[in-house]
Amino acid sequence: MTENRPLYPVRVDASLDPSLSRWLWLVKWLLLIPHLVVLFFLWVAFVVVTVIAFFAILFTGRYPRSLFDFNVGVMRWSWRVHNYGYWALGTDRYPPFTLDEVPDYPAHLAVAYPERLSRGLIFVKWLLAIPHFLVTAIFVGGGVWLGTRGGGSDDGWDNGANAGVSLVGLLVLISAIALLFTGRYPKPIYDFVLGMDRWALRVGAYAALMTDRYPPFRLDTGGTDPASLPPGPPPPVAPGAPTDSSPAPVSPTR
Repeated sequence: MTENRPLYPVRVDASLDPSLSRWLWLVKWLLLIPHLVVLFFLWVAFVVVTVIAFFAILFTGRYPRSLFDFNVGVMRWSWRVHNYGYWALGTDRYPPFTLDEVPDYPAHLAVAYPERLSRGLIFVKWLLAIPHFLVTAIFVGGGVWLGTRGGGSDDGWDNGANAGVSLVGLLVLISAIALLFTGRYPKPIYDFVLGMDRWALRVGAYAALMTDRYPPFRLDTGGTDPASLPPGPPPPVAPGAPTDSSPAPVSPTR
């Protein structure tokens, strides 16, 4: 039950368009060129901002809010491009050129701003994230690292230009072929792909120093992230068990 899972401060949502074009995916690589050019420079800036944030956290314990919002915006822009392009093919709506949240666009990303961050963890997050890097490398290929693969950054997510050989790429290709011949994108495959992309983005935010919460080793499939859901009902209380509102039992006195 997703509503009973601990929420993670990185929220990744998307929805599958009900009527996708059979053939548009064949030319999306061409349509995405303007975005990939812009994202190249944005990810260069992302790396620079992350280095500045590293020293800010080291000396103050805080991630400057303006820098944080910029890096979240870069990840958000990349996620929209991923969902439109060959990491999901979930929509035919062309991604907007903006770092801001677009409420009516079918892909969303948000990261809760941390008021304080550990000064010591910034030195070892890349090391702690290695088990996740191994998993996400299978999911989304060698391009899991932030920035371009040729750019020397290794923080956790790709700029969208390189998908590599991956489970996501294989499943998206299968779905694209099904879409071409049947006009339908298999929803279970889309949900599974979204879960893998979500995992990779959580790891990316952690490695980029945006949260101290270690990413969970779990695959939250489906378009709706558990972090978007309202808290579930409290667990049932066994009969006779004391609750916070019930008085504690009083021992009999002689």
